[in-house]
Amino acid sequence: MTALSIIVPCFNEEACLPELHKRLGAAARSAVGEDYELVLINDGSRDGSWSIMQSMAESDSRLVAINLSRNHGHQLALTAGLDLCRGDTILIIDADLQDPPELLPAMIEAMRESEADVVYGVRKSRAGETAFKRATAHGFYRLLSRATEVDIPLDAGDFRLMSRRALEALLAMPEQARFIRGMVAWIGFKQVPFAYDRQERFAGETKYPLKKMMRFAFDALTGFSSAPLKLASHAGLALSGLSLLLILYIGYAFIAGRSIQGWTSLMLVVVILGAVQMFVLALMGEYIGRLYNEAKGRPLYIVQEVAGRSGPGEAKLGYVAEAIANKDKPGGKGKRPTK
Repeated sequence: MTALSIIVPCFNEEACLPELHKRLGAAARSAVGEDYELVLINDGSRDGSWSIMQSMAESDSRLVAINLSRNHGHQLALTAGLDLCRGDTILIIDADLQDPPELLPAMIEAMRESEADVVYGVRKSRAGETAFKRATAHGFYRLLSRATEVDIPLDAGDFRLMSRRALEALLAMPEQARFIRGMVAWIGFKQVPFAYDRQERFAGETKYPLKKMMRFAFDALTGFSSAPLKLASHAGLALSGLSLLLILYIGYAFIAGRSIQGWTSLMLVVVILGAVQMFVLALMGEYIGRLYNEAKGRPLYIVQEVAGRSGPGEAKLGYVAEAIANKDKPGGKGKRPTK
């Protein structure tokens, strides 16, 4: 067990890794001295990220590099790091250096002073982001706050400091579709905000294009709220009201002897009803799909290889395959056959 674990999921971050290693190491030493570990998770990168991680692990005994078997996605890569880390206190940070590592000592001090289990970063400003990104993020957090039953902090990402007991509570939640910041809010304990200014990405491009952002937002909404399912009842009530008005109008037109245009109004009603039905079925399918994935009970992640002298902790939510097999026992549990 170490005093501090720093968890960093990485996907195609070769340009950031040297500076990340330098700044995280300096921040950790400033906060806890030499009693820390830096856990880098390679989430199926297609550039030279893994080879750089291996080189850094050879030169730094406090660095553990974990190579996942494929791209699992940011939240599952983060889950792998949290599952395998061994620190009493855990810092979650992205590899792009938008969240300054130098804030670590102040966050630890805030945790001590407030006797909190979680110190979560709240973004006062977001440098280097487009107006569209800022507007959609602003709207997303407020929609999520209104729709969910859990009080999820506004403008807070995954950048946070956690105690070991908060982490153990988080690891007791084995669901596949993970929204870490919402899950941390759900576990409770004392959680305090830490306001900071988010910086521009150090190098490279964002790993969250619009499509991934929309998928992430929908996972968050469906994972912590049943509000989308309630749209069916709301839509049904609204359409019932409209149908009643239409019936009254038809009755009035019949009594008044007015001719009623049939085809246009009929097609309009059919299209509206069909669209609402398909939308509701799609929402139900999303929830059923989540249930299907959970029922399979697959490990949340698979580790292909680990680099570092200290090695990872015990996996609770995933599977760690052995990289080298004994020659007389090829193909054993988790082992790669050798000639």
